[in-house]
Amino acid sequence: MTNLIAPQYAQCDLSFTIEKATTIVLRSPVDTPVQTSFGIMKDRPALFLVLEDSQGNTGVGEVWCNFPSCGAEHRQQLLETAILPALIGHEFADPESCFVFLQKQFQRLAVQAGEPGPIAQSIAGIDIGLWDLVTRRSGQPLHRLLGSRNARIAAYCSGINPTGATDTFLRCRDEGYTSYKLKIGFGDDIDYPNLESICSKLASGEQLMVDANQAWSLEQALTQVERLSGFPLTWLEEPMLANSPDEQWTILANATAIPLAAGENMADTATFTLANESEWLGVMQPDICKWGGFSGVLPVAREALGYGKQYCPHYLGGGIGLMASAHVLAAAGGTGLLEIDSNPNPLRAKLYSPVIENGQATLSDEPGLGIDPAMLQALANDPAIIRSQ
Repeated sequence: MTNLIAPQYAQCDLSFTIEKATTIVLRSPVDTPVQTSFGIMKDRPALFLVLEDSQGNTGVGEVWCNFPSCGAEHRQQLLETAILPALIGHEFADPESCFVFLQKQFQRLAVQAGEPGPIAQSIAGIDIGLWDLVTRRSGQPLHRLLGSRNARIAAYCSGINPTGATDTFLRCRDEGYTSYKLKIGFGDDIDYPNLESICSKLASGEQLMVDANQAWSLEQALTQVERLSGFPLTWLEEPMLANSPDEQWTILANATAIPLAAGENMADTATFTLANESEWLGVMQPDICKWGGFSGVLPVAREALGYGKQYCPHYLGGGIGLMASAHVLAAAGGTGLLEIDSNPNPLRAKLYSPVIENGQATLSDEPGLGIDPAMLQALANDPAIIRSQ
């Protein structure tokens, strides 16, 4: 039995043989580009997967593909030409064993091609689809199969751009949020007026986080945290390059009382474990579509909670990945929050658009992830959506 599922489902059949896999790349035009300190998304891309087993059961997955702008099509070709042929027709006892197999099968290609990220992201999307498939087949919601006790999870409004930041914050409050994350790293003349404006309007019980998207060197980050200490911040996310030495993260953590958050750009179990064991990390944020899927991320999340960290899944993409993030958060437990993008994205909202009440969302009792593959086809046929061939 896989050690991820709840004991009461020990007899559940998780085996499968995938006979067919379909990849779908969609792009949604946007009126307002999504900004980060390192780049801009001028449309919203998504790479979705539909997996079908030998009995005709289906599951859906999503692969991270926000950057670079050609990322979705690149990863689609990587799946079609290399990774999916190694999956189709092979029998596996459960999604975990398949995850281990695919990681081992493609570790040399990842090194040879210099593409450990895209390969890990592709495997993560497959893993999500496999867990959806076997759980949908069992008739259970995925979070329950994985051991959740509560379908209600906290959420926060993320991706607040530097332009119109206060208006976005107020809109998110009207939508039911009580927690918010502002993007910074655009320069003091932009960052601090936004911080001052939003903080002056925070109500009792509300909280604000900031994400610098790796904008600063250690020296710059040390200067910034001194000034940021004047604001009531719940965490500071990725102030430096994610692969900065552990010693630098420790120096920064010792210089500020603001908890540091990271994890979206970690991509192997050893790195996550090192970070979980460290004293500098306050909030662990693996992205289920960038690395690991459920098979990789749920153990990392549970490990983080065991070390006293807060687990808050990172996510900024389409609706399948958001739904997967919600299920893994519910399964992990703890006091973490689900990241929900504040920017318009039909590829997210038309698949999963949770109602937020007092800062919380409730997962449904639908089998698997709760997203019917037919919804993807409807989305692909939407005249406002561009489908890449």
